[in-house]
Amino acid sequence: MAIIINGGGLTIEDVVNVARNNEKAKLHPDAKDRIRICRNMLNRKMKTGEIMYGVNTGIGEFSEVVLNDKQVKDFQKYLIYNHAAGIGDPAPQEYIRGAMLGRINVHSHGNSGCRLEITQTLVDMLNKGVTPYVCQKGSVGASGDLAPMSQIALLLMGEGKAYYRGDLLDGKEAMNRAGIPIPGLEARDGLATINGSNVLTAMSALFLFDANNWLKQAEIAAAMSLEALKANMRPYSPKLHEARGFKGAIRSANAIQKLIQGGDLQLGKVACKVQDAYSMRSTPQVIGTAHDALAYARSQVETELNGVGDNPVFFPEEDLQLSGANFQGSPVALPMDMAGVAITMVSVMSERRMNRLINPALSVGLPAFLTKGAGMFSGMMLSQYTADMQIVEQRILSMPASIQSIPAAADQEDFVSMGMNTAIKNFQILDNAYGILGIEFMAAAQALDFRDYSFGKGVEKAKEVIRRYVEFLDIDRPLYDDHTKMKEIVESCEILHEIEGVVGPLE
Repeated sequence: MAIIINGGGLTIEDVVNVARNNEKAKLHPDAKDRIRICRNMLNRKMKTGEIMYGVNTGIGEFSEVVLNDKQVKDFQKYLIYNHAAGIGDPAPQEYIRGAMLGRINVHSHGNSGCRLEITQTLVDMLNKGVTPYVCQKGSVGASGDLAPMSQIALLLMGEGKAYYRGDLLDGKEAMNRAGIPIPGLEARDGLATINGSNVLTAMSALFLFDANNWLKQAEIAAAMSLEALKANMRPYSPKLHEARGFKGAIRSANAIQKLIQGGDLQLGKVACKVQDAYSMRSTPQVIGTAHDALAYARSQVETELNGVGDNPVFFPEEDLQLSGANFQGSPVALPMDMAGVAITMVSVMSERRMNRLINPALSVGLPAFLTKGAGMFSGMMLSQYTADMQIVEQRILSMPASIQSIPAAADQEDFVSMGMNTAIKNFQILDNAYGILGIEFMAAAQALDFRDYSFGKGVEKAKEVIRRYVEFLDIDRPLYDDHTKMKEIVESCEILHEIEGVVGPLE
């Protein structure tokens, strides 16, 4: 069933379904009417000679240059040529599909002034599988993601390149094979296609979806480690977290309690300390803080997905056009910087629990480095090195990009969000997080195999899934395959999906 685009109600899950799962999109009839009405208003204003930024003026430092009638149409073509100035490797197609969906939703408000043919062509490209080839780097996240969005706009002129049914083709050939008419660009059409932070917002939506699944798996790994370390589970009592009131901590404590249900630790059959180390007893507070950070970031991303990110903005009911800065990416960039930091923070705690599993001074009776042959064998000693290297990379990447503005366009654009840097590095942070968590999963499964008591249903299911792919480390072997396989398992969410089938949603 197609997702109906009407300017509002678009969710992160909708972006995932269209961008990754190739779900269809359809413009609501009301959206079409609004787009037509706004375009008619723009046409009237052009006939009367009203000065409108980016319609009959230049852009940026050239915004005071007024264009004559002949220049107005050609200006849109040269605008796209000039701004298609990215560099390097192509962005994943899901990023670009998500950006196109977001731009369609912006147009659906009827405040952008483009022709309906432009918006409908973007819809047709999504539905027929024409995805523009777009360089990932080049946007500073203000005036919109101009460089990557311009590579999308090239297709509207039958230029650029695009993927179609697995082939990378010239833009015109891709559109022809898909049976999509090329609309060309008239007054305002080009700027209305590019002047919003749609790429970094789409990337952020995809990241938040993945990061939420990763945090749920961080709770699963934590539950396994806690069982293996004979943790005192009283700090996970709902009453304790409800007294403080943070929603994320309440959610996290409940999830971990659900995972250990039915095990000897939860039933009080395993002796434990009066008070454990912070990495054991403050897990709900730490993962919960990450949940809360992601919830705020989600609210900002979904506001941007459903808002009018454009310049100028037209208000047909009042016969008004206002030029401002609704393209500025900071409302998304700042919370997304925080979201990346949150994943790094939880990864650091994961490594600290893994350290307790392998350190005989901290592991409550587990063998050193989780090996039966200490001295001859080193067990999981080097697994910690691999986790630590990835954490250092995460820490480097956790420097906020939203404070890194460099002025451009002769200081007309003297503060920009650098939100694309945030979006790119967040995926690098998450890529490392998959590996770090995979190593904790592997160590926890190894540790549980040394224990002789019963585990919770969720913990037992997690160990079962891990053992399908990674054998018990009886004698030393090269571990790079195991590490890589565990990273793939975490990224696939296989452990999460199987556990939720047993204990219910971890929300």
